[in-house]
Amino acid sequence: MLVHDAMSTTVLTIGPDHTLRQAARLMSARRVGAAVVLDPDDSGIGILTERDILISLGAGQNPDTETAGAHTTTDVVFAAPSWTLDEAAEAMTHGGFRHLIVLDDHEPVGIVSVRDITRCWTRGGRVAPVPG
Repeated sequence: MLVHDAMSTTVLTIGPDHTLRQAARLMSARRVGAAVVLDPDDSGIGILTERDILISLGAGQNPDTETAGAHTTTDVVFAAPSWTLDEAAEAMTHGGFRHLIVLDDHEPVGIVSVRDITRCWTRGGRVAPVPG
């Protein structure tokens, strides 16, 4: 089974100037654990995860003034739609993260999470629709 089969093609994208509270609200409303951060002034693609927001809150930072850009991981490992789920899981395990942005021709086309991979593996390869 391939990343293409498990990934969500509806990707939450935010800008680096979104506050952490705004990002958290959007992520909560969409029921996702990560947002792709696109900066119109920079060609790089980053990711903001629920873990990044929790670390900021735990450090006592204000979610209304802290921006996504200040907490975005820009040293990102990307997946290709043609990767196997084993390859994606190995990259996640090696890197210690739970989400991979999926790129096709340098453009984000999806995101795959540990949950997506587990869902595929535990349903015998049958991908169930993702709620939301």
